[in-house]
Amino acid sequence: MEVKAKLSNLRVAPRKARQVVDLIRGKEAPEAVSILSFTVNKSAKPVLKLLNSAIDSAKKNFGIDEAKLYVLKITADEGPKLKRWHPMSKGRAYPIMKRTSHIILTLSEKSISKTKKEKK
Repeated sequence: MEVKAKLSNLRVAPRKARQVVDLIRGKEAPEAVSILSFTVNKSAKPVLKLLNSAIDSAKKNFGIDEAKLYVLKITADEGPKLKRWHPMSKGRAYPIMKRTSHIILTLSEKSISKTKKEKK
């Protein structure tokens, strides 16, 4: 069972959000929560809130235990840019691109393979 959660228009550049996202890709849910809670980065707190939201919806909607969940897929894509201008001397203006991110998180339930079942 897969659980998806989406965070749109996060006011952090996608390049900086990917640094945090790469830390938890493929990790188990409790481990990812602990990693994000101790990460010092602007985008770590919103990603942690997104992860907690996905975990809670997996518990409530599908009855999946938190210990069985892991981060199957997480991406930080580029959102719309806020275009601003910075005035300079001699009537010039330099553009400022305030970038935003869309983060999509997919949690999945760990399944026990048949070989492990046969050994037990």
